Amino acid sequence: MSNSRQVVVVTGAAGALGRAVVEAFDKAGADCVLWDHHKDAGGSGTHMTLVVDLLDAKAVDTAAKQVLAAKRRVDVLCNIAGGFASGLEVHESRALFDRMMDLNVRTMLNTVEALVPSMIAAGGGKIINVGASRASAGSAGNGPYIASKSAVIRLTESMGAELRAKNINVNCVLPSIIDTPANRADMPKADPARWVAPAALADVILFLASPAARAINGASIPVTGLS
Repeated sequence: MSNSRQVVVVTGAAGALGRAVVEAFDKAGADCVLWDHHKDAGGSGTHMTLVVDLLDAKAVDTAAKQVLAAKRRVDVLCNIAGGFASGLEVHESRALFDRMMDLNVRTMLNTVEALVPSMIAAGGGKIINVGASRASAGSAGNGPYIASKSAVIRLTESMGAELRAKNINVNCVLPSIIDTPANRADMPKADPARWVAPAALADVILFLASPAARAINGASIPVTGLS
């Protein structure tokens, strides 16, 4: 399994999972490009880092052109950017629904619209999205989040079917609770040892971006630790 010399775009690179993904690809010898709406997107000074509003399709397209001008190609797109919110019932959650669809779906749609044509032209690539293990069924107070992550899964399957003949593999990971500082603060009585470490999830993403995963397409991979 080798990820060396791959040009890898990581969205949400400033977040806990984004940083872990960048670190994993960096150790594997990949050339990482970091996208985030924060100025501090992490990574080393050797990385190309761009501040991008992923909800602005024109801004994403401009960032994609900058990357392609500098790197000539993008081999891997890791759609790590996203968000979580809950607590409202469906009948009162229109604004929250829109927010979850923006963060988890529209950010992904903007990046694939900007980068997939270049992957097709280059003869192939890998796309890894982030769904959620809880998206398999609805639950009270989580409707907007679950709907958005369910959409990620279905769109991953659709893209996998559409792009497989073009040598582009599209898959997603389905984490349970990720062990991040924010989740520890929100759930102080929980046992984070049962959650998924960002580095462990990053390892799965690294695998899906490697030649060893060439026969996997349109798959949703559960990564749930002990939870």
